[in-house]
Amino acid sequence: MDTSSSEKSSSSQTPTPPPAGAFERWRRKAALVTGLGVTEEERLADLAIHQTRQCEKTKSYLMNYSPSVVFMLKHLKLSGCEVPPENIVCAPCDWSRAGGFTPKHGAVILCSGHFFNQQHMESTLVHELVHMYDHCKFKVDWNNLRHHACSEACVRRRAVVSVADNPGCPDVATAEKAVNEVWDSCFSDTRPFDEVWRLSPTPFNLF
Repeated sequence: MDTSSSEKSSSSQTPTPPPAGAFERWRRKAALVTGLGVTEEERLADLAIHQTRQCEKTKSYLMNYSPSVVFMLKHLKLSGCEVPPENIVCAPCDWSRAGGFTPKHGAVILCSGHFFNQQHMESTLVHELVHMYDHCKFKVDWNNLRHHACSEACVRRRAVVSVADNPGCPDVATAEKAVNEVWDSCFSDTRPFDEVWRLSPTPFNLF
């Protein structure tokens, strides 16, 4: 009997083990999903990375295909404030926020992992791009509560909540006063939209 031939045949039927790197990635992913063999900090860090990647993917889609987002980006560019993708940042935030606009850096923050769906992110992004548009075109002084209130005049209650979060606002009553003072003039100023653009309802605060 030809034992060498038999050994070769047996050897050729033995499955090739997966590369060590692939197995380690699989093992790591399984550990993070199940929580076995990893710390809570490691699991949360991996979740944050995944959420940020998903946020960036949706952001890219909205910047290219959302009519309202494309509209805002076009008018920002026409106003001399072109917005590159890197100025819309996906990042972890505290759970009271869905997004924000930072005048100092001229950037919009999207809170990764805080969105129910694509529409929620779209409405948040448009809201913050309106702030960016106001800041670019009208030189808003964000320390002036009346200026802040005017930029927020899309829904009165949301405007009051947002202005009350301004570090320069001492209390809700002052926020309400600022919103009331500018409401009529700012609500009728829908630029760059031709009419009032309706945001979808969301339980999260927007900056």
